[in-house]
Amino acid sequence: MKARKRKGLIRHIRDITISAFAIIGLIFCLNSFAQNVDELKFVHISDVHFSKVLDNTPYKMRKNSPELFDDAIEQINEIPGVSFVMFGGDLVDKAKESELAGFLEHAKNIKAPWYYTFGNHDSMLGGYLTPARYIATVKKSNPYFKFDNTYYSFSPKKGYKVIVLDSIIRDRLTSNGQIPKEELEWLDKELEAAQKQTVLIFLHVPIQEPIAADHHKMLNATEVMDVIGKYKNPIAIFQGHYHVSKIKQMNNILFVSTPALVSYPNAFREIKVTNEDDKVVFDIKTKNSRLDNIRSQAKLFIVTPEIPEGEESDKNGTYVIFKKNKE
Repeated sequence: MKARKRKGLIRHIRDITISAFAIIGLIFCLNSFAQNVDELKFVHISDVHFSKVLDNTPYKMRKNSPELFDDAIEQINEIPGVSFVMFGGDLVDKAKESELAGFLEHAKNIKAPWYYTFGNHDSMLGGYLTPARYIATVKKSNPYFKFDNTYYSFSPKKGYKVIVLDSIIRDRLTSNGQIPKEELEWLDKELEAAQKQTVLIFLHVPIQEPIAADHHKMLNATEVMDVIGKYKNPIAIFQGHYHVSKIKQMNNILFVSTPALVSYPNAFREIKVTNEDDKVVFDIKTKNSRLDNIRSQAKLFIVTPEIPEGEESDKNGTYVIFKKNKE
């Protein structure tokens, strides 16, 4: 009887020990997986064209821009784990200090850190709101914005590099864009130093056009691609300006054109980036404005609404970039 009890006790202890080692092993595996998989979530919102005074046009819902902006902010604040929000240019429709002040009054309600790239509507040739004054005004309102130049970079977390470019031509009135030589040299150095990171590039005027538009295109897009194309690590480029939704992948480079908030489809993007050992996965979602009455009115203004709206793969999708020597 005692022998049976002793054997039963030994089996019980053995079972507990095996279970304990199994739990320890599971925890170890989960920790290892967590270390090898790293996520970053951010929002890209472009072409707000904020205005407190301007009426709507057949293309832009400027009068409704404060409402559209507030709805986008509410939606952004409902998304858990947003690391940062990036505005893709044309924060305001007219480069006036009063309009920028209005934008900033609304933007202060964003719970996540936010940044921006200059759009052509944010700069005015010979105007009072110069880029330097624009930057100084933003810095007073936005505690996260610490930069003094129109182009800059930062690391939102380990393994990621954000590069913000200035694609605006300021010596003449034009909707075309261009990256000057000095900025291209800076970009080259930034990319060279980030070859072991996932790079996220933001600019207003597209490098890869979502649709053909000679009066809006990047004049030296080939030169810009000559610089970016030298590097083989995962690179995603987020663009605005054309008010069109489009996603295109070329080898290790993902081009994401985000539609306008002020024009149909009145939307922005939520992006989750998963950085794994052998690849980087981009999960992209389009978030439409919940102001259906404004979206319906905006759609009526567009002869071919399917162009700015894009195909389903341009709105929502999962895109994979394999890392160099891991394919």
